[in-house]
Amino acid sequence: MSAAETTVREIALENPASIRVFEKFGIDYCCGGHKLLTQACRERALEPSAVLAALDAAREPAEKLGIDWSKVGLDSLCEHIVTKHHAYVRDEVPRLMQFAQQVLARHGDRHPEMVEVQELVRALGEELLVHTGKEEAVLFPYITNLERNLRRCGPPALGCFGTVKIPIRVMLADHEAAGEMMAQIREATGNYTAPSDACPTWQGFYQALDEFERDFHQHLHLENNILFPRAIELEESCG
Repeated sequence: MSAAETTVREIALENPASIRVFEKFGIDYCCGGHKLLTQACRERALEPSAVLAALDAAREPAEKLGIDWSKVGLDSLCEHIVTKHHAYVRDEVPRLMQFAQQVLARHGDRHPEMVEVQELVRALGEELLVHTGKEEAVLFPYITNLERNLRRCGPPALGCFGTVKIPIRVMLADHEAAGEMMAQIREATGNYTAPSDACPTWQGFYQALDEFERDFHQHLHLENNILFPRAIELEESCG
């Protein structure tokens, strides 16, 4: 099967260097990763041949790609997500909210669109803070215990939800909602392009939003495309 007829998720898993290409072209490889590359290109009005050429050019030898998260223990993957991406969310959300309030206060009279931006940032931040808390309190401990018990040849861990598919379904719905808000923020800010009269604070705000979205996509990629499918497969193997 050609790369053009492969899903974005499969490409991202097979070649982690492709993530930089998807970021460049604005192709969703986390929540929208189930789409074929041709469909993703069509929705973004992109020429598939140009994206394929960029993917080929970005391919790197395996030794340069760092950790292959599809092969490490799920406990290590959960820990990585918490210490890198969840911690980043907790650090950045208050900062982004403060940025949004400052820009709205200083420029809202001339740029009423900042009312929408400020509200979207607030809603997204609150959603992600609650979401990461649920993962750390319920889902990740279950996955970690499930894997630990199997290593010890013991019985699978039991959760109050019966199967890991149930909380994963809830987390995926949260991801979809957060992804929609993230896309709305990008649209409302004109792809994070500050106007000509923007002050340094405003410019820093949009740069911070751009960086936040990049981490957001990497975060969801690890969960949607690697952690969750592997957790389901692991649970089914003990059934």
